[in-house]
Amino acid sequence: MTVLHNKVNRQALRERLMKEDFRRITVSFYRYFYVDDVQAFRDALYLKWSTLSCLGRIYVAHEGINAQMSVPEHEMGAFMEHLQSVGGLQQVPLKIAVDDDGRSFIKLNVKVRAKLVADGLADGSFDVTNVGTHLTAEEFNRAMDLPGAVVVDMRNHYESEVGRFEGAVCPDADTFRDELPMVAQILEGKEEHPVLLYCTGGIRCEKASAYLRHKGFSQVHQLHGGIIDYVRQVRTQNLPNRFLGKNFVFDDRMGERISDHVLAVCHQCAKPCDDHVNCANTSCHHLFIQCHACRAAYCGCCSMECQTILEAHNAEQASSLSLFPESSSFESTSPESSSFESTSAVFSTLEPSSRESIYHGNADGLATSTNGASAKPSAATQSTVYRKGRPPGREEAAAPHAVYPA
Repeated sequence: MTVLHNKVNRQALRERLMKEDFRRITVSFYRYFYVDDVQAFRDALYLKWSTLSCLGRIYVAHEGINAQMSVPEHEMGAFMEHLQSVGGLQQVPLKIAVDDDGRSFIKLNVKVRAKLVADGLADGSFDVTNVGTHLTAEEFNRAMDLPGAVVVDMRNHYESEVGRFEGAVCPDADTFRDELPMVAQILEGKEEHPVLLYCTGGIRCEKASAYLRHKGFSQVHQLHGGIIDYVRQVRTQNLPNRFLGKNFVFDDRMGERISDHVLAVCHQCAKPCDDHVNCANTSCHHLFIQCHACRAAYCGCCSMECQTILEAHNAEQASSLSLFPESSSFESTSPESSSFESTSAVFSTLEPSSRESIYHGNADGLATSTNGASAKPSAATQSTVYRKGRPPGREEAAAPHAVYPA
């Protein structure tokens, strides 16, 4: 039986990618259309794109497809030809990555989902086809200056933290599901104002604009093609760029540099920084912003607790190799899983208070003041549940939205 999913471990995949002698192009696209047999659709895409050496993360559902992919440059013609042959994907617009090193993905992953974007809303609760007006980059720039115009970032808080449009309302949301009702509440009383929505590639704005129109907003507009295509148009048409900082992307690059502005700070020392990383302790894997100096000081970890776990795991691994040197010639089927089990085992040996501090975001040993002294976390911080991308001291009961200055 044909294997329709990847079975090679990440280390081997990454080494294979680094040895490639051809250029890759990172592309993204989405389309809402009805898919009858989702599993068969998924399998057909996986089989074809595997033969073209495509990599990426693709979601398929009864309502369509949402794809972010890395395609070999020499296979782009065949890839485009295949898209034209698939019912529902003819003439689908592709968005080309802005800042692309060809290392955005290491494997091909095609997943079946209930919905392309998890919105938490019941099917049929509103007309998803009644979307807002699509604006080009030039039109979006002009609309931002309309009297009473409100620009709304439809991405998660950790995305807008590193990059956003001038004067945008940036909801303090962890997920799109949380953000929809939050935005409706923020905009209450502005039903007749021009509302300008934007997101990474446009798919979230499709749902959001239809939702706001359903809620009675009469002038809903959305940036066609999202930030990715906005930047392409700005650069090819020599338009003023009004997006500041980085565009966060959901692949190994973690972000595309759009302007020289650095809007965020390191979550450990508070120095200007907009580099997202995942905690090197794989049993934590917390997403946060870390500068190069703190990365070296904390071994890529988000806290001293995680650093202790990582160092204990590395020592245990080194000890095992010294006792059984022949084991180094064998490759684990899943290095992540073995690392996770080992670090989790070390994690379980910690005192309960230390384990609690990691799960609940205690910033002891994590936050430092600008003079290098340890910053003592507040009681509120100690009892705060750790949320993705949260800097130390940011509380769970945060304001419903944040408006960042230009």
